[in-house]
Amino acid sequence: MKLRKVTAASAAVLALALTATACGGDDSKDSGSSSSGSGKIKVGIKFDQPGLGLKQPDGSYAGFDVDVATYVAKQLGYKPDQIEWVETKSADRENALARGDVKFIAATYSITDERKQKVDFAGPYLLAHQDLLVKKDSDISKGTDLNGKKLCSVTGSTSAQNVHDTIAPKAQLKEYSGYSECIAALQSGVVDAVTTDDSILAGFAAQDKYKGQFKLAGLKLSNENYGVGVKKGDTATVTKINTALEKMVSDGSWKKAVDANFGPANYKNEQAPKIGVIVK
Repeated sequence: MKLRKVTAASAAVLALALTATACGGDDSKDSGSSSSGSGKIKVGIKFDQPGLGLKQPDGSYAGFDVDVATYVAKQLGYKPDQIEWVETKSADRENALARGDVKFIAATYSITDERKQKVDFAGPYLLAHQDLLVKKDSDISKGTDLNGKKLCSVTGSTSAQNVHDTIAPKAQLKEYSGYSECIAALQSGVVDAVTTDDSILAGFAAQDKYKGQFKLAGLKLSNENYGVGVKKGDTATVTKINTALEKMVSDGSWKKAVDANFGPANYKNEQAPKIGVIVK
């Protein structure tokens, strides 16, 4: 009888311990389907955008978006080695969030009214401008010069369609799955110009293999407010990321990341945008 009491008591203690373990966990970290296992977080970035999100030959990742995402993840409770980077193409960003493939996306993701119907955004954390990248000896200097020319952008991006609809209706649009293909097509003469955000174009133009071959046209065809994409309805994560972004700006980490990633390309960046304020 005494043995039964001890056993029952032990069982009760064990049950309480298991309950505490199951319910407690690490409150400093977010959880969800975007977790790749214990203590990991999945983050979506681009793998092919120098200066923003680039997978390097040694398997590491570099760029402004990578720096922003790393800082945000740290504020959510994750160290750099706990981040699992997931390549997120422009055309699949909304689906990746909806499926729960990633916790958040920092991948030159412009905040638009159409996209806000499908995902929630934190930020913006960078104000970029749509521009054109052309060959150094090109005579294309304004949007209307693109009429009759071949203009390249990536599948899922709104950049080329914006130029076609508002500035150069006779421009011939060419789409590839990534900007690397667009830049290669520009180098070989398959297309006459590449359009997207100036930050992206500057990153490619500054690469050693392209240095001196291209130039930015210097047009500000639109304002692109880069935001951190989060699954629709996950307002708690949006709030946490906004707090992290504000801290990144206030402690100087944002400016340091801008200078490190865009400075070599002579990129003329503006001040950090205000969180929650969209520049039209």
